[in-house]
Amino acid sequence: MSLSSPNEYFAATQKSLLDTAHSLVNLSLTGLEKLNAFHLSTVRSTLLEQLDSSRELLATRDFRDLYQAGGTFAQPQIDKAIGYYRGLYDISAETREEFIKLLEDGHAEINRTISSALDGYAKSSSSSEVAVAAVKSAISAANSAFENANKAARQVAGLAEAGVAAAAGATSRAVASAAPTKVRKAA
Repeated sequence: MSLSSPNEYFAATQKSLLDTAHSLVNLSLTGLEKLNAFHLSTVRSTLLEQLDSSRELLATRDFRDLYQAGGTFAQPQIDKAIGYYRGLYDISAETREEFIKLLEDGHAEINRTISSALDGYAKSSSSSEVAVAAVKSAISAANSAFENANKAARQVAGLAEAGVAAAAGATSRAVASAAPTKVRKAA
């Protein structure tokens, strides 16, 4: 892209920023739609399962059957809760990745626009080489810092995801090991 005046540079930058803002709004709304659909689906299935569980509990004949039925309901409920929170995390992680990609693309576009403007300025003025080199060096340093921060954020997100998976597995195993054993009938 060749920009011949500062006005063209600012117009291109503003257009790029507006496009990025528009995309961010769309991503936000899409994320909310996914979250709402997930919540509705979870509430619907949970209510139906609770009704079925209530019917089973009402059909018990004595305390032992009631105790045993309660034990069989605990593990699936814990698994559903873990699945629910995992689903929330997955939606937020997916939306976060889309935001990051959009911001990276916007950052790259702004860098191209600035670079083009600097190149145009350097061509128009013979004494501007040192100033343009200094600005390009500063931009390069800022881009390097941005990349390092982005890598660090991705590493933290990876660690968080591993932590979520480990916690879910540990919780599921702990509940499974704590589930009540069969009550022996008195002789």
